[in-house]
Amino acid sequence: MNKIKTDICIIGAGSGGLSIAAGAVQMGAKVVLLEGHKMGGDCLNYGCVPSKALLAAGKMGLAFGKAKDHVQSAIDTIAPHDSVERFEGLGVQVITEYGHFISPTEVQAGDTVITARRFVIATGSSPFVPPIPGLDTVPYDTNETIFENRMKPKHLLVVGGGPIGMEMAQAHRRLGCEVTVIEGMKALGKDDPELAAIVLENLRVEGIEIAEDAMAKEVRGKKGAIEIEVQDGRVFKGSHLLMAVGRKPNIDRLNLEVAGVEHDRTGVKVGTNLRSTNRRVYAVGDVAGGLQFTHVAGYHAGVVIKSMLFGLPSKAKTAHIPWATYTDPELAQVGLTEAQAREQHGGKLEVIRFDFAGNDRLIAEGKAKGLIKLMVAKGRPVGVSIAGPLAGELIGFWAMALANNLKMGQIAATVLPYPTVNEVNKRAAGAYFTPRLFENANVKRVVGFVQRFLP
Repeated sequence: MNKIKTDICIIGAGSGGLSIAAGAVQMGAKVVLLEGHKMGGDCLNYGCVPSKALLAAGKMGLAFGKAKDHVQSAIDTIAPHDSVERFEGLGVQVITEYGHFISPTEVQAGDTVITARRFVIATGSSPFVPPIPGLDTVPYDTNETIFENRMKPKHLLVVGGGPIGMEMAQAHRRLGCEVTVIEGMKALGKDDPELAAIVLENLRVEGIEIAEDAMAKEVRGKKGAIEIEVQDGRVFKGSHLLMAVGRKPNIDRLNLEVAGVEHDRTGVKVGTNLRSTNRRVYAVGDVAGGLQFTHVAGYHAGVVIKSMLFGLPSKAKTAHIPWATYTDPELAQVGLTEAQAREQHGGKLEVIRFDFAGNDRLIAEGKAKGLIKLMVAKGRPVGVSIAGPLAGELIGFWAMALANNLKMGQIAATVLPYPTVNEVNKRAAGAYFTPRLFENANVKRVVGFVQRFLP
């Protein structure tokens, strides 16, 4: 048995683990990185990269086989950045084995035992497949297998109307498949319903059937002929099935009990400092519960690096974390939705809307359909919802505003080039001041005084 002593041992080479490894080793820490599957984790191999590549292929009108070639090309282009070779070149010791705890201070990976001052669990999450009767008798895909399929489905059934399900539904529809989405509650239910409705309307216009309040009761059939019966008796038929109902944390292999690390079905229990019940052990990204996004794992990496390397207090927050669904149109959110903001701020809340129909760049491009909604309390934005072209890009403006606690006046003072889509943000901020300037009797009296008495 080989034995290694190190400063930091990271279990999992996804977004969070790789970010911590690269940062820590370049700042002088000794780092061991364990990965028993694929470097780059879910995001590179089964998530963000292939899904966005498939969506892009659908927009480009590629044939199904060419679309899958495009997906693989995108993965292959990015993979060297996440490779064993690159990280070994940085000075990280990479062990291509799964790791598990054998004591509160030791992890075993293959025939190597690693003792470390600090451990980081960055094992991510996997598709959750619910125990629907009959599901074990029919073939189905998850996001971990669907990108490998080279034969175009005639009719894809998607169980789950969240971001993954809706993105894959639109991608396959644009690649020439019939698509039905079956959602037990409301499609895109975590987003503002007013903004989600804009996206869902467009998907339905494209020919995607979206069945809501349709909890799957039974699955039956065989390859090429699959049926899903839902609780109210409706039956949906298709040739292929994609399960996209959620995620589960990857903790089964870790032997957390031996390490004194508490956990539940959502993942490792951590405080706002991302430390577990074993002070030597941190958890980041999906496995730490909470928001399950690649950029959250990257953000967590910065939080734990500050704590582990410099011994400084550091806490993870969520109020400024944005997310986006990359359908066409896109859907994005940061901070509170309108419903959440009304509950939290009551009568002090102001809701500002600006329609994309007022953006000259989008008018010129024939894409002026969408809406931005600002939730403002005490002169500061507390939440922003956007549905429309480039919503995922536009939300970054507001993520920065919330992260830095900016006032609406500071945001409105920003000058943007004309004509750009980003003027949507500027115009929305300006709409906050419209009644204050143009419908204010005091302002009109001051202006009248100036015009009458000053030369």
